[in-house]
Amino acid sequence: MGKSSNIVSKEEVVIRFSGDSGDGMQLTGTLFSDTAALYGNDLTTFPDYPAEIRAPQGTVGGVSGFQVHLGHSEIETPGDYADVLVAMNPAAVKANAIWVKKGGTIIYDKDNFTGKNIEKAGYIKDPVTEEKLETYNIIAAPISSMVKEALKDYGLDPKSVLRTKNMFALGMVYWLFDRKLKYTEQYFDKKFANKPQIAEANKVALRAGYYYAETIEALRPVIKIQPAQIAPGTYRNINGNTSTTWGFLAAAEKAGLNIFVGSYPITPATGILEEFAARKDLGVKSFQAEDEIAGICSALGAAFAGNLAVTSTSGPGLALKSEAIGLAVMAELPVVIVNVQRGGPSTGLPTKTEQADLLQALYGRNGESPVVVLAASSPADCFHFAYEAAKIAIEHMTPVILLTDGYLANGTEPWKIPDMKDLPAITPPFADKNEMPFLPYKRNCDTLARFWAIPGTKGLEHRIGGLEKTAKGTVSHIPENHELMVNFRAEKVARVAEKIPGLKIRGADSGDLLLVGWGGSRGYLVSAVRELQKEGYNVSFVNFNYINPLPKNVREVFSKFKKIAVAELNLGQFAGYLRSKYSEFSYEQINKVMGMPFTTTEIKDKCIKILEDN
Repeated sequence: MGKSSNIVSKEEVVIRFSGDSGDGMQLTGTLFSDTAALYGNDLTTFPDYPAEIRAPQGTVGGVSGFQVHLGHSEIETPGDYADVLVAMNPAAVKANAIWVKKGGTIIYDKDNFTGKNIEKAGYIKDPVTEEKLETYNIIAAPISSMVKEALKDYGLDPKSVLRTKNMFALGMVYWLFDRKLKYTEQYFDKKFANKPQIAEANKVALRAGYYYAETIEALRPVIKIQPAQIAPGTYRNINGNTSTTWGFLAAAEKAGLNIFVGSYPITPATGILEEFAARKDLGVKSFQAEDEIAGICSALGAAFAGNLAVTSTSGPGLALKSEAIGLAVMAELPVVIVNVQRGGPSTGLPTKTEQADLLQALYGRNGESPVVVLAASSPADCFHFAYEAAKIAIEHMTPVILLTDGYLANGTEPWKIPDMKDLPAITPPFADKNEMPFLPYKRNCDTLARFWAIPGTKGLEHRIGGLEKTAKGTVSHIPENHELMVNFRAEKVARVAEKIPGLKIRGADSGDLLLVGWGGSRGYLVSAVRELQKEGYNVSFVNFNYINPLPKNVREVFSKFKKIAVAELNLGQFAGYLRSKYSEFSYEQINKVMGMPFTTTEIKDKCIKILEDN
């Protein structure tokens, strides 16, 4: 039977690739996602991998996964439950069985379902029976042995042959979802340009999986996902770390500044430093420091010298940077600190996501030390808020902390590449060398920002450092002057509220429940509210990206709803922050601290319970 006679269309599907850390599941998922994006589907991805570089093979702790949610309409999340699970070993089934939709398809490599591997995964004899998967569409494919057969004449060693089994599995999924192989084959030609034998082996494995799937009746009907209706433009698939980096590059170009990054590698923020280091062609000066403190201190020096200065880190590194952030507050230097949040405390869950660094970002310094705090909400969104963080830091002469998280950093989605002329202007407040006498801490009447005096400019010599200063730049221990300057620095940050947009409500302007989120959980919350609204519930949603200062219309928005629920991946930090600012309202809490994002289903269930609870 031909493929065209047995095709069904679906609005959206979720696929999860899972196996050992060495099975190439991240690459497999990425290649499928890239093909879907090139086809025109909207999508969001969620890579999920262990912290160990080489976790124990065949164990649940060593399972690496990659989930992709693609569709014809707008996709906000990587999805709750998978329509299709590709499992390369029993441990992958063990780790993911609960995340497959009832009756979904599970494709597994039966060659890896040996007694030893089954036991390692925690099963007795039969994973399908023990997980009660008999009603699922189970495809037990001899992937490893078929790859060996397909490549027996290519002169490769056994290890190299088995490295292509993920491409066999990918070929099967390409058949099931009616995808062309050419984009992935072009990737092999480029990736292995100097190793044509390896490129050809991967192509052969990919085609073998594709044509093997064609023979399996249980993989029918083929599923077709039509391209999404998206605004015209040039798009690329982008992850949050790359998006963040490019936002800073665009800001530096728009401001007419050189850019410097001083950072220390730390999961899951290292990709930002790596992407900066790869952009020497754009004039980036990148410095891999010996530790977190050296990273931010080098960035402060670069800011003092007139550069757009950036440092990137995750939670433990932000703690180490706290003293130098206080120095940036006192010296009033424009530097952006990116914190890609992960599970804590201490080393915690270094490859898992969390939103538990909020209070550290707001208050984690000695003295009265206010900084602007922003939070991005999606991988593509990281570009906008990196650009915005740089703009605020420069124009207001203040440190800015930009919060992303592991889910955003590693997840991908299509991003429309903007035109530089459409990005807002950034105007550095350079000191006027002709205005004498020069007062280093004289302030702009509108923003209260001091003026940026570049070292080496005649007439603009001044002291800088951690000691309190007068407007003339001289060290001062006078109590009244210290209080004056503390108030100036606080008011300077507060006045940023005049330059940021107000809260935008998704749904009605008033109602029974307002669901509140911040940063990277937006997609799941939006999806839950959309479903609740379709079911007739009077629920609306707002997401906060500007954390300090908060938007000016918060009180007005909150006052129009009977109940307010704050959802966040911590034990209630943002809810507590809102209580301190707007104590006249009551706040229900929806919290999760598992190193995993919310699911749409759990948000819906908890909102319904809040609505029904008197």
